[in-house]
Amino acid sequence: MRVRLEDVARATGVSPKTVSRVLNEESSVKESTRQKVLAAMESMNYRPSPAARGLAGSRSFLVAMLYDNNDNPASTYLAEVQDGVLDACDAHRYSMMACPLRMRGKDFIRRVDALVYDHHIDGVIMTPPLTDYAPLLQRLKEHGVPHASLSPLQHEGTIGVCMDEQLAAKALVTHLVELGHRRIAHIVGIANHGASRWRLAGYKDALAAAGLPFDPQYVVQGEFTFGSGVLAARELFALPELPTAIFAANDDMAAGVMWAANERGLKVPRDLSVCGFDDTPLATQLWPPLTTVRQPSREMGKLAALQLMELLRGRGTGLLVQVPYALQLRESTSRVP
Repeated sequence: MRVRLEDVARATGVSPKTVSRVLNEESSVKESTRQKVLAAMESMNYRPSPAARGLAGSRSFLVAMLYDNNDNPASTYLAEVQDGVLDACDAHRYSMMACPLRMRGKDFIRRVDALVYDHHIDGVIMTPPLTDYAPLLQRLKEHGVPHASLSPLQHEGTIGVCMDEQLAAKALVTHLVELGHRRIAHIVGIANHGASRWRLAGYKDALAAAGLPFDPQYVVQGEFTFGSGVLAARELFALPELPTAIFAANDDMAAGVMWAANERGLKVPRDLSVCGFDDTPLATQLWPPLTTVRQPSREMGKLAALQLMELLRGRGTGLLVQVPYALQLRESTSRVP
């Protein structure tokens, strides 16, 4: 039989109201009582009814993770972020729904309204480029729906998580310079994406610090997808002087570069060094393994969700947390012969 809230109350010698307060993570419960109730829930395999829980507190205990499904819906980055959000939701007994939105769609605002009215969400976690999309931010404000952001352009007064992507990109390109590369190309991500802007700026910073000129012909537009990496690499391979190294703004595009290099008969890294950004699982599944920047995407998703829940649970106002980056130097880059 299904274990009920009243069963947990009897087993711990507290009132059903106290069990409910523990479930809702209310601060009025003594810590010793909270731990006793939580231990009983675990041992009795108690699973609260989300519907009943929501009715008791006028909350749905549901958060939505929003992403632009024009922005590479198969992205390993999004999968990593979603896993992190789920980790946080599981830890605090929230449910999560993944909600694709089309920024360019005519029904964008209607879909946001439907999300709020039909599902009664408590809050949202936003991924780039939705993070900085003004119509969405305004609509959520009008509905009074709290949100947390991953890698927002605006840091002031924002809840969520960020990383110094410009400094990370500079460090990565500096590594290529130290390997002797002078013709270093860059494949940019989606134009309205904060990550694209920061990673391009870091690329330029590294060239300037090394006394190397910025050559626009070595910068090609991509879309953060494998296919756009292939097309951008083909464009770079058509130049009179081929680059000796290519920095793609994410791992998916770097994988496309490696595919195009093989198509062209170029061996990585003997003929061409390739590096990406994010350090998704794909980076170590490629051959040779990809030099990249470790952006802890899963941890960032978890931290953004936790900051949102701090606000929803009345434990604080939520913060913008900065996480560190780390270079992952692997076999896809080497010294210029």
